[in-house]
Amino acid sequence: MQARQGNIGLRCNRRTFLAASAVGIAGLNAPLAANAASRSSNRGSAKSTILFFLCGGASHVDMWDMKPDAPADYRGPFQPIETSAPGVRLCEHLPLLAQQAHHLALINSVGATVNTNDHHGGYYYNLTGHAPDPSFLSLGNNRTPFPDDWPYMGSVVASKRAPHPDLTNAITLPHKPSRAPYTRPGQFAARLGVEYDPLYVNGNVDKPLEFQAPALALQADVDVGRLTGRTNLLSTFDDARRRFDDYAAVKTWSTQQQRAMSLLLSSKATSAFDVSQEPESVRERYGSTINGMSLLLARRLVEAGVPFITVFWLGDQKLAKKCKSAGSWDTHGNNFGCLKNNLLPEFDKGFSALIEDLHQRGMLDETLLMVTSEMGRKPKIGDPRSGGVSGAGRDHWTHCLTDLLAGGGIKGGQTYGKSDARAERPEVDPVTPADVTKTVYHAMGVHDLQTQDRDGRPYNLLEEGKPIFSLF
Repeated sequence: MQARQGNIGLRCNRRTFLAASAVGIAGLNAPLAANAASRSSNRGSAKSTILFFLCGGASHVDMWDMKPDAPADYRGPFQPIETSAPGVRLCEHLPLLAQQAHHLALINSVGATVNTNDHHGGYYYNLTGHAPDPSFLSLGNNRTPFPDDWPYMGSVVASKRAPHPDLTNAITLPHKPSRAPYTRPGQFAARLGVEYDPLYVNGNVDKPLEFQAPALALQADVDVGRLTGRTNLLSTFDDARRRFDDYAAVKTWSTQQQRAMSLLLSSKATSAFDVSQEPESVRERYGSTINGMSLLLARRLVEAGVPFITVFWLGDQKLAKKCKSAGSWDTHGNNFGCLKNNLLPEFDKGFSALIEDLHQRGMLDETLLMVTSEMGRKPKIGDPRSGGVSGAGRDHWTHCLTDLLAGGGIKGGQTYGKSDARAERPEVDPVTPADVTKTVYHAMGVHDLQTQDRDGRPYNLLEEGKPIFSLF
């Protein structure tokens, strides 16, 4: 299964920095599936993707797909506003993003119904493009990530690109949702092999400039000399291991060891993660929160040439009681207060800053931005878990959501598809997460999705869906 990691960390502002992917023994039996020879040379305009995932289930009907003519018990109190793109309207509490709407493509017709209507299934479908199998229904929240799951789209992209000289091809921050043992399926390389798992970097709500890696790290008291000395010692043990090199599992282990050492010794890797190097004015524009700093770090990683960066929104536990959630977008209670006063202002500032920053640096055309979530929210207001209508919450709703795309060859200032009058179901030009995932692959120039399992049998990583070509 996915790599298990320790608790060694580092702090950016002390210049003691991680840079190593997990070397997980638990994942050693995963197949060495991706063939370097199959990496696509026919790339789209996107060299990198930043996926911003709004953990918990962001309310599509209160943010992007507003229905001001729907009954009051559906539409809620928020009003849509005009934007920099004629015909594209956003929530009144997204004023900064409204100024960047000419870069946005809104897909308002994503039908992502899963058999459980819950977080696990929603994560899996929207991150892999594959509908959840029956085990999600039978196991519920006990459905942990399986080694033969379909791989995360970021891992697929990572497997199709040549290895980065200093970093890994896929990086996930500022956390791995959710807390064990309820880790969400769909965010791992799974059947592709643990060597294509993202590098996991953790952030801290209270210390947004500090990022930690629960893998290998170079501590403040360990210099390169000591590290190479330890490497020489380890080579003695490696000699005994080389006799088993004909086994794929051991080859995976060797690949992970070599990658970890390369990262630890790379000054370029250290610099890329240090957001404290950014001018204070830039940090302020993104917002001095862990999510804002994670988006800024994502921009730095794009500059460093990392193909796929995922930012999973990190919720603030201080909001848990107020929103009847884990502090993120799962607004079972007080949906409108939590959105207006907490979630939307932070998102608006950080994501609008990312678009503006990439555009000003001339990087937006080569960087695909995507915003999604595991689900939307139920259009009819009132959740039994928070007292019904009086609790002003919205329940889970996987049947319809909106995805945002920008940059990477996407034509901005447009809305694709349409939901019905109450935003309950896609109505015009319906698409699925498979179509959206294929659109990401198309933007990244990944057209060959054939690979092989550990027995050499060919299979397709995603047969369903097709790119939404009209977005480009």
